Amino acid sequence: MPAEIFDKPLEQGIAIIKKFANTLPLRPGVYRMINEHDDVLYVGKAKALQKRVLSYTQPQRLSGRLQRMVAQTRTMEFIETASEAEALLLEANLIKKLKPKYNILLRDDKSFPYIKITNTHDFPLLEKHRGVQEKNIEYFGPFANAGAVNRTIAFLQKAFLLRNCSDNVFANRSRPCLQYHIKRCTAPCVGKVTKAEYDQQVSHARSFLNGESKKVLREMSTLMHEASAAMAFEKAAEYRDRIKALNAIQAHQDINYAGLGNVDIFAAVLHENKCCIQVFFFRSGQNFGNKSYFPRHSKDAELADILPAFIAQFYLNHPIPEQVMINAKLAKEEHELLQEALSVKRSKRTKITHPTRGEKKQIIAFAEKNALETIKRKVIMNENDQAHLEKLAKLFHLDNPPERIEVYDNSHTAGTNMVGAMICATAEGFDKNSYRKYNIKQSAASDDFAMMREVISRRFKNYHQQSEEQKQDKDLWPDLLLIDGGKGQLSAVNQALEELGIFEDDVAVVAVSKGPDRNAGREEFHSAIFPSFTLPHSDGVMHYLQRLRDESHRYAIGTHRAKRGKSMQKSILDEVDGIGASRKKALLTFFGSADAVANANITELTKVDGISKKVAETIYNHFHDQ
Repeated sequence: MPAEIFDKPLEQGIAIIKKFANTLPLRPGVYRMINEHDDVLYVGKAKALQKRVLSYTQPQRLSGRLQRMVAQTRTMEFIETASEAEALLLEANLIKKLKPKYNILLRDDKSFPYIKITNTHDFPLLEKHRGVQEKNIEYFGPFANAGAVNRTIAFLQKAFLLRNCSDNVFANRSRPCLQYHIKRCTAPCVGKVTKAEYDQQVSHARSFLNGESKKVLREMSTLMHEASAAMAFEKAAEYRDRIKALNAIQAHQDINYAGLGNVDIFAAVLHENKCCIQVFFFRSGQNFGNKSYFPRHSKDAELADILPAFIAQFYLNHPIPEQVMINAKLAKEEHELLQEALSVKRSKRTKITHPTRGEKKQIIAFAEKNALETIKRKVIMNENDQAHLEKLAKLFHLDNPPERIEVYDNSHTAGTNMVGAMICATAEGFDKNSYRKYNIKQSAASDDFAMMREVISRRFKNYHQQSEEQKQDKDLWPDLLLIDGGKGQLSAVNQALEELGIFEDDVAVVAVSKGPDRNAGREEFHSAIFPSFTLPHSDGVMHYLQRLRDESHRYAIGTHRAKRGKSMQKSILDEVDGIGASRKKALLTFFGSADAVANANITELTKVDGISKKVAETIYNHFHDQ
């Protein structure tokens, strides 16, 4: 029996858990273990709450990790559920919301993009969509990432020649755009194609995205031969090119299996105590791409523990297909529970399978091989980064290699649309869930030092409200701040931190300036505790720090451009009371510009669909009662 089970904190935790367990029913539910600072340590599900909670009072059966968790437990909370499947779904929801320290955690939960074909116009639009989905509109996906969608849309435009311009641009075209001339659109905006012909293009696109590619190719081949027989060789050549484009889409995909239907494939592998889960999306037998995940878990976790927890969290915000394939065999009870939970959430039966032979086994093996290669590359990169962090600690006079580095940068255009950006890096790479952006107040215009002071003050303003455990939590508190700038920015940051009662012992601060002639590779590093210095151009640590700095530039500039683009899209109509997105769109479509709306009289305004006389008077008075 390990000596640590006699530690007083562990004995205290066991006593607290026993006290709660004696009051619990033998019913399904979810439990939370909470420490003295009210931080949730762990969220778990149970078929019988009392039995499950009592299992934590037997330390000889607990791993060292669970013993530490029990030792920190000071109170517990419980929710009874109608079934174990409901408990599993609630557990996944709470884990995602609370991010407990001792749970397996899906760290990247961004929504997936889709392809959307609108149905609100005589000539439907083909476009990328991410976010809330409207009713009565067709969406195809999900795709693994924006790149997969963009490639597919580019191929679809070559094959089906559907427009990609907005309704407003469409309504105001007087001649074909470049898309028509490069054979990506049939120019319905200027009548180069009839509605019936365009409807056929849309029908072919829908059929293809629904997995009926052979049917589409047969129809196009027939049309090509008919055009050739009628000596319409130019038309026949168009169909030939479209058939080539369709074949190119299928050739680009790594694996396809026509009989697969709608299925998500999860391939999980462990390598050097790190897990990679590759998710492949198949819709109607077509490969819509794949995405890699690296869930947080303990070193002693097994695939049979990680995979079901990951899948339950994954489908909280993603559509559940009719079939899910996995590469790891689960315990029968766990398999059936997960299958029931997904079916409950989907309101239709979802089948979870573990193929052991045939083509499905080959697809699983392909996904598993991808996952293994991915995690091997990541482990090698992490080892290199860890070596850089160890050298970084010596260079920057740190006691230990930094576990969390925050990099700060600002971006603006002549004092407008000012933003501050913070990126975060750990030993495992960039932690994009921790990235933050700050809209800087106008009072700091054109003053880079004031901008940096504001960002740092806002980032650390709640320092004194944090518990000691929160301050030591490497998921929250940085070991090193890297500031893009020179000694002036360094002084501004140190001043802001001192005003908040944060000093050198709490967090190290280093500024990175461009160096002579602002050449990459000649950066200089500045600190209040060591003289400024630079590193050789070929030094691995220099390259690592440049990578951090470049990522902060990318994020800051991207955030600034998005804000600037949004401000440029603002219309004078946005200031009119009672004019929302739909009325604004109707007015711009009818009049062609916001200035034309401002100059219109009440009679002209009432001719627009959705604009009553009262609304027309509101619009007219807004622009004329100044």
